[in-house]
Amino acid sequence: MNEREKLLELRNRTGMNRREFCQYFNIPYRTVQDWELGSRKMPAYLLELMEFKANAVNLKKEKKNRKNAEISDKEEGKDGKIIGKDNEN
Repeated sequence: MNEREKLLELRNRTGMNRREFCQYFNIPYRTVQDWELGSRKMPAYLLELMEFKANAVNLKKEKKNRKNAEISDKEEGKDGKIIGKDNEN
């Protein structure tokens, strides 16, 4: 897979359109457009940095979602414990 294909795959994975992707990474729209169309070659190191940032943000979101789910489960008593001041053991 070349840089162009990796860039397209990264953008698709983020769920962003090209304009959102450019704004998020602070890269001019025409530059990303040229990379995606193959008119210009993207530096490999930049793609690696973009992938790193996208993965780091996704990991944080997953961790936050997992923590929120655990809190929600405890509040709803799904962990098998009865919640309430009178029933503390």
